[in-house]
Amino acid sequence: MHNKRVALVTGANQGIGLQVAKDLVANGLTVLVGSRNFERGEAAAKEIGPGAIALQLDVTDQASITAAAERIRKELGRLDVLIQNAAISNTRKGSMSVEEYSKLSLASNVSLDEVRAVWETNVFGVLAVYQAMLPLLREAPQASIVNVSSGVGSLTSNSDPAYEYRSFFRPGYPASKTALNAMTLAMAIELEPTGIKVNAVSPGFTKTALNGQGTQTVENGASEIVRVALLGPDGPTGTFTSATFGTIPW
Repeated sequence: MHNKRVALVTGANQGIGLQVAKDLVANGLTVLVGSRNFERGEAAAKEIGPGAIALQLDVTDQASITAAAERIRKELGRLDVLIQNAAISNTRKGSMSVEEYSKLSLASNVSLDEVRAVWETNVFGVLAVYQAMLPLLREAPQASIVNVSSGVGSLTSNSDPAYEYRSFFRPGYPASKTALNAMTLAMAIELEPTGIKVNAVSPGFTKTALNGQGTQTVENGASEIVRVALLGPDGPTGTFTSATFGTIPW
């Protein structure tokens, strides 16, 4: 059995996921850098340095997920922290402006294939990875799961006409984060008797490849994810928080 705590970060070859992996290694954990493209994962692990291990993991591919879980069991024996960070915002924006894409992503005209593709990664991929990794988390003395969500998925916030991002609520990315929050709560309720903590975190509007823009750095975006991931056995479960706003309403 590996003597250091072991964390898996999905979508860790760039952006917030990469920064989370760096921060966890700095806190003494062995970090599996989950990446759909193994070569990119290797490059990221090399950038992080000792303590980081590249792991091929495509959250939309069950064979990839199963192989990743088997490798972790064989090489490390358990998983202490699972950070579900892999996500996509769209598949068809391409060179379209945000305004153009926004007009084509309304509930009345959005492509169902587009919605399915986004949800496949952001919702079903999270559930698939959870199911595969849960036996490994059960092997740890104190395990935790952090699902990386977004404040734009809050139904309470979007119900308020004064909420600044209300007009951007759509069936694609925003609603996928609403569904992810529901998955988080379902996981937390299931695992309450076991002591395994499950929480959702909104990193905030961070400049990454996901959105091409943002008002804060990846260091800012990673901070709350890392804090929640490292909470002790007395930490909460079933919460939705951000570094800027504290507790976010569901």
